[in-house]
Amino acid sequence: MKQEIQEEVFIPVGSVTVKGHLGLPEKADSIVIFSHGSGSSRFSPRNKYVAEVLNDQHIATLLVDLLTPEEDLHYAARFNINLLTQRLVGVSKWIAEQPVFKNFQIGYFGASTGAASALRAAAILEKKVKAVVSRGGRPDLAMQVLPFIKAPTLLLIGSLDDLVIELNQQAYDQLQCKKEMMIVEGASHLFEEPGKLQEVAVLAADWFKKYLVNTDPFIDSATIVLKK
Repeated sequence: MKQEIQEEVFIPVGSVTVKGHLGLPEKADSIVIFSHGSGSSRFSPRNKYVAEVLNDQHIATLLVDLLTPEEDLHYAARFNINLLTQRLVGVSKWIAEQPVFKNFQIGYFGASTGAASALRAAAILEKKVKAVVSRGGRPDLAMQVLPFIKAPTLLLIGSLDDLVIELNQQAYDQLQCKKEMMIVEGASHLFEEPGKLQEVAVLAADWFKKYLVNTDPFIDSATIVLKK
């Protein structure tokens, strides 16, 4: 029988506590933390779908709200990349402190403006972050740190998202790590066209399986206990 843990978690970061949804499939040895775009949340149907695909590949996922509900009421906070980056770094450190995740590799999946905070956090944490995927992202908002990123980075953009393609190309040129930029034909910014989000999920899963998944023996997720 398939054993899988799906639960809400509360993560202390600085002076606040943020909420996340943890998906932990059996035999997982790596975890992908999602950084959402402005106005989105851990309930985003697009990111939840990608997370389900990753879970099916035995990759754990954490969909986390980097702002509190009160903070999210302020429009400017949604674009405060420095704050979002600090929160993502804090969440990543919390994950690393949990006994169950002791030997897990950490990766990031950033959507829209969330890709900027994911890339900035990857630059700060250096080799502790093993892989990054950006979906319709704004890596140009992290332009200054791109040359310092160590983690293999995949940029996914829809072919109909003209401006974002140009911005991603500029960012791609600055990346010095293992990198790839893929344009999903017939897709717009949100990949709402039939089958396009599925393509994104498959490409992301392949990237994470290539650069994130451990070669160490699997850890039994049925025995986990989260630190409070």
